[in-house]
Amino acid sequence: MEQKHSYRPLYLSLYLNYFVHGIGVIILAQNMDALAARWGSIADVAWVISMLGIGRLIVLFVSGKLSDTYGRKPFILLGMITYIFFFAGILLSPTSVVACIFGILAGIANSFLDAGTYPALIESYPESASTATVLLKAFISAGQFLLPLFIGILIATKAWYGWSFIVAAVILAINIPIMLKMSFPSMNPVQEASEKDTSAASWLPKSKWYLEGVCFVIYGYISQATFYLISQWLTKYGVAVAQMQDMAARSLMSYYSIGSLACVFFTAFITKKGIRPITLLVVYTFISTVSIAGLYFIPSGSLAPILSLVVGFSAAGGVMQLGLVMMTEMFPKGKGTMTGIFYTTGSIASFTIPVVTGYMADSGINSIMGLDAIIALAGFIVACIIYVRYNSVMKEKTAN
Repeated sequence: MEQKHSYRPLYLSLYLNYFVHGIGVIILAQNMDALAARWGSIADVAWVISMLGIGRLIVLFVSGKLSDTYGRKPFILLGMITYIFFFAGILLSPTSVVACIFGILAGIANSFLDAGTYPALIESYPESASTATVLLKAFISAGQFLLPLFIGILIATKAWYGWSFIVAAVILAINIPIMLKMSFPSMNPVQEASEKDTSAASWLPKSKWYLEGVCFVIYGYISQATFYLISQWLTKYGVAVAQMQDMAARSLMSYYSIGSLACVFFTAFITKKGIRPITLLVVYTFISTVSIAGLYFIPSGSLAPILSLVVGFSAAGGVMQLGLVMMTEMFPKGKGTMTGIFYTTGSIASFTIPVVTGYMADSGINSIMGLDAIIALAGFIVACIIYVRYNSVMKEKTAN
C-alpha cells in the first residue's frame, strides 16, 4: 500500500502524457479537411499519418533495449519533448512533404513514451500490472473523447484549427518540470528476485519464442491495426457511409472513446474479481470482430453510435495493453525489450494501415470497414492460439 501511495504522483504524470498521446493519435485525422486544403488532398494527409508508424518503427525496438540499460525516465522526457516538436511542426509545415518529417517525430515520441512508461508501470505496480497499464487507455480515451468535441467547437465558431495542436503542446510543456521531479522504481524486479532466491520463487516460464513469441508479435500488429483504422476513418465513415451530419459524425469518435473508457474501468473491476486477463483478450477480440462487421454490413446513422461505442469498448479499451502484459509474463526478462518488440509490430500497422486505406478511400469508405472486420477476425484467431499456449505454459508454474 505504501508503494502505491509513493508512486501515485508518478502515475498521474505518466497518465497525463497519454492523455496528450490520445490527442496526438487522431489530431491529424480530426483536422483532415483543414490540412487537406492546405497540403493538397486527403491522400497527402493520410501519408503524413502513416509517417507516425515509420517513426515508431525506427526507434521503438532500440529504445526499449536502451530503456532496460539506462532507465525509464530519460526516454519518457525525450518522448514529451519530441511530441511538442510534432505539434508545433505540423502548424509550421507548408507542404505534406515537410509535415511527413514531423509525422515521423510523432512516431518517435510515441516510441520513447512506450519504452519508458509501460515498464515503469509494470515495475512499480507488479501485483496489478494489468490494471496499471490498461488505465493508460483511460487517459488515451479521454483525449480522444474531448478532441473531436473541441475541434467541433472550433469549426462552429470559425476559430483557427491550430488551437487544438497548441493546447496539446502546452499540456506537455507544463508536465515536463513535474516529470523531472519524479522518482522511479528499480528495474527488472523479476531478475532481482531470482538473484535472491533460486527456489520456486525464481520460476520463469519456459516459453518458446518461435511459437508464443511469434503469436504475440502478430497480435501486436493486429490489435494496433484494428483500432487504429477505426480511429482514423470513423468520422469519414459517419459522413460518407452512414449519411450523418458533420457534428454527428464527429461524435462517433466520442462514442468510441466512451466505450474505450468504460472498458478500462470494467476490466480493472473484473480482474480484481478474479477474471483472468487472458480470457478477456479472447472475449474482447471476438466482440470487436462482430461489432466492426456490423458497421460494414449495416451502415446506419442510428446504429453507428451504438456500434462505435462497442468497438471502442472491445478494440480500444486496453486489449493491446493486456496483450503486452501477457507477453511480459511469458517473457519476463527485459520488459523494455519486450515492449519494444510488441509495439514495433504495432508501429508497422500504424504505417501500413493509413497508406492502404488512403488508396482504398477512393473506392468507398465502407470498403475500409470491411478490411477492418477481416483484420479483427484474424486477431480473434490469434488470440485463441495465445489463450491455449498461455494456459499450457503457465500450468508449469503451478506444477512447480
